[in-house]
Amino acid sequence: MQTEDRIAAALEAVLMVVDEPVGAAELAATLGVPQPDVEKALTGLAAEYTEQGRGFELRAVAGGWRFYSRPDFAEVVSRHVLEGQSARLTQAALETLAVIAYRQPVGRSRVAAIRGVNVDSVVKTLVARGLVEEVGTDPESGAILYQTTSYFLERLGIGSVAELPRLSPHLPGLDELGSFDAAY
Repeated sequence: MQTEDRIAAALEAVLMVVDEPVGAAELAATLGVPQPDVEKALTGLAAEYTEQGRGFELRAVAGGWRFYSRPDFAEVVSRHVLEGQSARLTQAALETLAVIAYRQPVGRSRVAAIRGVNVDSVVKTLVARGLVEEVGTDPESGAILYQTTSYFLERLGIGSVAELPRLSPHLPGLDELGSFDAAY
């Protein structure tokens, strides 16, 4: 087996067992090969799977690489995985998650002020599901600050919060109120 083929095969083997995206540097260290060789192999594999129309794809997400089922088969996969389960987030959890995503790092009191309701239990749920995490404390108030996790980015299929859609086109008058997406 040629060296390039062996690197690609080793990457497939490692990526098959990971449950979160793995960066090229970590993969290079694991395989004991130069990072540029790993990056070349990863992009080559991703292109090969797309060209072949496989039921899965290799994507760069949240600072790493991971296998995903192809979006064309989302309905079939969803039916298989989620049949009989209701692991969806409530409307309150989705709203709280959106505020944290667009305002991070942010404390619970600020999220509660924006939403107009107590968010303590909702934030605990989001932390338990691995979508948000504690990131430190506010130097002025001492409040715990929260931010979204790499798992959140992975579930959305984006590499960073900078890729979140801008809100202002969807909410007329938001610019006058102080835009959520001022930082983006």
